[in-house]
Amino acid sequence: MADANITGLILAGGRGSRMGGVDKGLQAFEGEPMVAHALRRLRPQVSAVAISANRHLPAYEAYGVPVWPDLLPDYPGPLAGLLSGLTHAATPWVLTVPCDAPRFPTDLASRLYRAVRERGADIALPVTDRLEPAFCLVATSLRDDLAKYLGMGERKVEAWARQHRWVEVPYRLQGNDAFAFANLNTEEELKLLEQQRMPDHSNPQGA
Repeated sequence: MADANITGLILAGGRGSRMGGVDKGLQAFEGEPMVAHALRRLRPQVSAVAISANRHLPAYEAYGVPVWPDLLPDYPGPLAGLLSGLTHAATPWVLTVPCDAPRFPTDLASRLYRAVRERGADIALPVTDRLEPAFCLVATSLRDDLAKYLGMGERKVEAWARQHRWVEVPYRLQGNDAFAFANLNTEEELKLLEQQRMPDHSNPQGA
């Protein structure tokens, strides 16, 4: 069920440099833009959805959700998108998902939110065989702290998270679920995942 405390934010504001400078959220995956996949998976998990984008804003606005450009210039990365989300969101939590991960888990919001409540944390990140910092649940109360961090020229999500009360949420990926957190950074990766046509097991088992 959607959680009334969380705004879901799709991060589509990057340069797409590893994909030739294209706007990745608008690139087709299995016949529709990747942002459409993200919207369909995220909407049932949260009470509000928005898109972080810096180019082709009318194309994103056509999906009927708010579109929030970065508040900082020169594409400073996913934390800039998060800062915009923390600034605009009307909920106490913001969950980010990248636009180029079309098979992220359908239980992502519920598991991360349960973890922060149980552990009294302000940030939750999923972890597979590594941290997955693009998928980040953050309390909006950290907005000013994040603005200060970015103002110092810092950009790394994990380094910022470690300055606060944060919790790792393990995902054990098996078989086809190995694609749950896959980022499609190149056209070759996008085509490879399309060709796999793997069954969509969107609820990886927790560790």
